[in-house]
Amino acid sequence: MSLRTEPVIDILMYHSISSAEGPTAISLNIFRDQMQAIADVGVPVITLDDLLAARAGRMVLPDHSIVITFDDGFKDFMDNAMPVLDQHKFAVCNYLPTGCIGGVENWLGCNSPPRPLMGWDEIEDLSRQGVHFGSHTISHPNLNSLNSIDLLDEILQSKKDLEAKLGMPILHFAPPYGVADHLARTTVERMYKTSVGTRFERATLESDIVDLPRIEMFYYTNLRNWIEHLKGRGAVYMRRRKTMRQAREVMSRPWERA
Repeated sequence: MSLRTEPVIDILMYHSISSAEGPTAISLNIFRDQMQAIADVGVPVITLDDLLAARAGRMVLPDHSIVITFDDGFKDFMDNAMPVLDQHKFAVCNYLPTGCIGGVENWLGCNSPPRPLMGWDEIEDLSRQGVHFGSHTISHPNLNSLNSIDLLDEILQSKKDLEAKLGMPILHFAPPYGVADHLARTTVERMYKTSVGTRFERATLESDIVDLPRIEMFYYTNLRNWIEHLKGRGAVYMRRRKTMRQAREVMSRPWERA
């Protein structure tokens, strides 16, 4: 009898489902194919709450599962992504910069022309439909650049904003750009149950709960690579992409160029 392997959780990272330029946008057709591949291979989609339950011993996860996350609350999430997710009944968490709701992206590294974000009415409606929302701060800053007072405001006030609008606890956080030093992480840890970053790895039940890795899905726009990953045969490609991504991050951090 073989021993059960440690569960692996792929936390997928998306931003915009659109024809916009740049690595934070994926076309609707590619997104549709990526979701269909998950359904065809049969990898279950779970929530971050399920991950917490499994860590606490209240739930047993399969050997491989997926969490779907979006950053920034772009309007195309509602227009383009949600119909696909609804079709498959896939759970999703979208991290929102609360001070930008109803406007357009206006932070370092944003697209030109800037993409519109959902408004509060749309977010509240999606919440009633079962979409999970988390905090992405108020104004989408590099947390490491803030003093302790502004840092606390960005992390805490965004949580209060969401809880007031949605009428439920907000347990999940994502730091902009995936950047959070020790002070930021300890502040987040006091206020949220999980925090996801941009470190390109697969998560396990032993992963740091306030620095969970994610898989940037721009690297899986080639459907063959994505299907191979879902079938457990994508380790070589993932290692290669991880190495290339680390090199790109060193050269392209927008807050260091500003």
